[in-house]
Amino acid sequence: MTRRVFVAGHRGMVGRALVRVLSADPQVEVVTADRAELDLLDQSAVDVFLRRARVDEIHLAAARVGGIHANNTRPAEFIAENLIIETNVITAAHRNDVDRLMFLGSSCIYPRDARQPMPESALLTGPLEPTNEPYAIAKIAGIKLCESYHRQYGRDYRSVMPTNLYGPGDNFDPESAHVLPALLHRFHTAAQQGTEEVVIWGSGTPRREFLHVDDMAAATVHLMNVPAEMYRAATEPMRSHVNVGTGADCTIADLAARIAEVTGYEGRIGFDRSRPDGTPRKLLDVSLLSRLGWQSRISLADGLADTYHWFLEHQQDFRGR
Repeated sequence: MTRRVFVAGHRGMVGRALVRVLSADPQVEVVTADRAELDLLDQSAVDVFLRRARVDEIHLAAARVGGIHANNTRPAEFIAENLIIETNVITAAHRNDVDRLMFLGSSCIYPRDARQPMPESALLTGPLEPTNEPYAIAKIAGIKLCESYHRQYGRDYRSVMPTNLYGPGDNFDPESAHVLPALLHRFHTAAQQGTEEVVIWGSGTPRREFLHVDDMAAATVHLMNVPAEMYRAATEPMRSHVNVGTGADCTIADLAARIAEVTGYEGRIGFDRSRPDGTPRKLLDVSLLSRLGWQSRISLADGLADTYHWFLEHQQDFRGR
């Protein structure tokens, strides 16, 4: 029997990857809606759309996202828009009797000084990283919405917490992108222009984990297909979310060196220590994900090469930025 699956945010990097993975299943009919057709910030419009679409399942990948600079300069947008989107979609799903939903969060939900690697149980055990606290709070609220609809109404609403994602379709704007695509664009430009030095924010010592978006989509679909009884038993006692990552990290300095190699940049790499580093380390504990039968397949080396290849094919879209 065919399942109708709505991917909210299908034009984003994660949404596109989800559409690719879901469309490969002959038992799935993917449902999407452009922004002109559906404004996720409009509660009434979301309710009407889901009432008419009659979907069986939702993957909520729509969100306002950005790197440290974007989070620091537009905190009101990051908390307000994300709260509105997730509230509109999750509550409308319940009102329209959509029993299955997957919410995509972010590893920034965990405390700044959480023990490493970070298990799911670290949620709400300490202060958040100040540079992205508004965004993190919105994502925590999304987790709790899903958890609460399960507790009160028995809805099969699940949440996944991915680590830092990258890949085809990413935002490569150096001013608003996350660290990996922003650096890839900067190093590409520096290599083309023969720039002597590329200076990176911070000390280069923070450690980050990076997951290719195709792996993220595969993990999300896999987790959504885990039988409900097995999923709930595995996620006890919180019954809320599952970390999705590789289980390995690297320093920002090492990432920069890898990107320089991929893009052919041969100049110096400097670090502006007057700029914020953000969280010292972010590595997810993926043991629960492993117990549920999934592990990452795309190495960082292969993922960077794939992402740069996509960037080169679409670089006309980034000219002038």
